[in-house]
Amino acid sequence: MRLLRSLLVFKLGVWVGMMGAASVMKRALPSVGGADSDEVALTAILDGVDLKSQAKAFKGGSMLAWFGGIDADLREAELAPEARLSLNALWGGIKIETPPGWRVESNVKTLAGGVDIPTAEEADGPVLTVEGMALFGGIQVSRSQPSPTRSEGRESALP
Repeated sequence: MRLLRSLLVFKLGVWVGMMGAASVMKRALPSVGGADSDEVALTAILDGVDLKSQAKAFKGGSMLAWFGGIDADLREAELAPEARLSLNALWGGIKIETPPGWRVESNVKTLAGGVDIPTAEEADGPVLTVEGMALFGGIQVSRSQPSPTRSEGRESALP
């Protein structure tokens, strides 16, 4: 019984320590970059971050989700040559949407986490290289068309 109690106290101490470290890191690593930024440094620690990029030459950057989540929509961005993203999900998740013409090459490692990155379909398309780690978290990259805006691709219902 003492062993079980000691194990539970140790486990609780580890979780409290990780949450405390996450709180400190949240203040030390603010998110940098917006819709027009060619490079981003997104940090979602104990919260969430959404990005809808319209960059003219997206070079990449870094994304860290620690007990939080990042949703990055890159479907309206134009990719620069040799674009590279460093992705790290620690008990959190990162979701990235790319347009169908991009090739995504992955060097992401996992430890009790998951990675879902589509295989390269476009041999001639621009290349986005992703690297990093999913530790008890998840990283997903998907391809889809951007949503049409009201002025393009939709007919008005008004006469």
